[in-house]
Amino acid sequence: MQEKSKITNARYLQIAIDIASKIADGQYKVGDKIFARSHIASQYGVSSETARRALCVLSDLNIVDITKGSGVIILSLEKAVDFRNQYRDYDTVDQLRMEILTGLKRQTEEMENVSKNIARLIDKTKRLHSVNPLVPYEIEITSHTPYLNKASSDINFWHNTQSTIVGIKRKDVLIISPGPYAIFQEGDIFYCIGDDASYERVKNFLYPPISEETD
Repeated sequence: MQEKSKITNARYLQIAIDIASKIADGQYKVGDKIFARSHIASQYGVSSETARRALCVLSDLNIVDITKGSGVIILSLEKAVDFRNQYRDYDTVDQLRMEILTGLKRQTEEMENVSKNIARLIDKTKRLHSVNPLVPYEIEITSHTPYLNKASSDINFWHNTQSTIVGIKRKDVLIISPGPYAIFQEGDIFYCIGDDASYERVKNFLYPPISEETD
């Protein structure tokens, strides 16, 4: 599994934010002299150059004053609070963005899995039918068919539907292989076999659509 990348601020900026947070929380007060650059580098486990860049960010924002030989002096609580809050907002927005992107990625993956499963289901259904095309389907005989009380041979059932009648359920009796003289009686359940389009052909043949007469 591929490891997810974590988006974060540069190390020097993290240090600047942390120092500003300490000022905002009152750990450092305006006028206090905080540690020199070398001590900050040691405290955060970074190079002297990274510590220098962190202090330069705070100096550029007038949060601290850097005087050579005098160390770093706190200038503004308000600007430290503003800087800290600014990056809190950025972190919140970035976190929400990452959560949305992660959610969209997960939904995309789930939809891809659903699509694959649907394709597999369709494929397996087709294979099942091709492997065993003799699985019968049923169709009920009602008074709406024009072939009521007629024999299948009289209406050329097979020639019109390319389907074979393999059984008839008439009340509580099941008639197996009724042959070409099967009579279509109201209430019968006919069992037929055929290709994929067999059911639609039988249904349309026994119950043809009623066409509207035009003037």
